[in-house]
Amino acid sequence: MDTETDGASRAERRARAEELLARYPGLAPDELAHLHRWFSHEASALDVGLIASNEAVAERYRLYRRDHIDLLRPIDLVHALWFAALILGITVFIGWWGT
Repeated sequence: MDTETDGASRAERRARAEELLARYPGLAPDELAHLHRWFSHEASALDVGLIASNEAVAERYRLYRRDHIDLLRPIDLVHALWFAALILGITVFIGWWGT
């Protein structure tokens, strides 16, 4: 694919995300799903940075981020518990082996 075409389509997809964010939280379920999909699978760090620095949608982006991105999910808690158990296990092993 041509990089100019790819850049234009990327910019169009980012513009669509900005349009949706401008109306957040009053989005239809399919529009919200589109926004989730774009942020989780398509958006690059540059895209996110450009949106976060766009004063027209920055406040709505922060609301969206608070409501959907920055949440602790159950899998995050499972990972934290697994990591804590691993560290505890290593500490007990070192204590047992060192005596």
